[in-house]
Amino acid sequence: MPIILAIESSCDETSAAICADGVMLSNVIANQTIHEAYGGVVPELASRVHQQNIIPAVQQAIFNAKVSKNDIDAVAFTRGPGLLGSLLVGVSFAKAFALGQHIPLIEVNHMQAHILAHFIDTPKPTFPFLCLTVSGGHTQIVLVKDHFDMEVIGQTQDDAAGEAMDKTSKILGLPYPGGPLIDKYARQGNPNAYQFPEPQIPGYNFSFSGLKTSILYFIQRNQAQEPNFIQNHLADICASVEHRIVTILLNKLQKAALDLGIKDVALAGGVSANTGLRQGLQALGQKHGWNTFIPQMQYCTDNAAMIAIAGHYKYLKGEFTDQHVAPLARMPF
Repeated sequence: MPIILAIESSCDETSAAICADGVMLSNVIANQTIHEAYGGVVPELASRVHQQNIIPAVQQAIFNAKVSKNDIDAVAFTRGPGLLGSLLVGVSFAKAFALGQHIPLIEVNHMQAHILAHFIDTPKPTFPFLCLTVSGGHTQIVLVKDHFDMEVIGQTQDDAAGEAMDKTSKILGLPYPGGPLIDKYARQGNPNAYQFPEPQIPGYNFSFSGLKTSILYFIQRNQAQEPNFIQNHLADICASVEHRIVTILLNKLQKAALDLGIKDVALAGGVSANTGLRQGLQALGQKHGWNTFIPQMQYCTDNAAMIAIAGHYKYLKGEFTDQHVAPLARMPF
């Protein structure tokens, strides 16, 4: 029954988790509030706060799991992709802990781990399945044939869906992080109040740069006529923007699932916490008779539990790395 310590530090969450034989015993996430003043993540500040948070996060994860550091059989860590300075903190800690305890290291691809989060709880998807992975920096449709046999069949050609939401929140003057606030206000608005264009991109690929521009021009045009336009129509604006982003995502996912004849369809990544996207996938699932899989909220955003479950499957396969491993800001899928 392997007990694995997992470390996640790819962006601005410092997280540590413990799993035993694939069962999650703890999952500690230390969020960074320092970036709120800047309206986005500042890489240098993120790496400094990771240094402050990582030891307390690991200590808390071990304590919550009711195990000793001497019980741990391996250390799994995010090698990439992510912010290089942030990754360096997690990778360095993992290497030092493994060296001190004389236990093996397991490197994990952050984006693969988002998908493997679906194997933390039951029910689990059946191979092959499709996963729409949506985060601040990535938007992908992945054909998952096995735990580590994954093929990206569609992805954004420019900006990610999460970036479109972040940019919209800045245009609207909402504080960082804006995604949850757009979700909150969208629940109170009319999703059909305003119409935004849907990019015509071939295949299963996405584009959000044009949508960001159209939202900016829409706001500027209406503010010129009504100075308090944002304040007076905030809920409808958020609902309409969210609706367009969700339909862009789900239309492509629907096309891929129908073309490939796949019935198990999943969401992953930070944007999978969005209420409209979750409800939209469930509605599509009912329409087409799909089995839909949506992770718990704690497994949507960056977290070490998903690193732990990926590490568990790699441990079973004997896939370990050594002390020469270095973080990768860009890591091949």
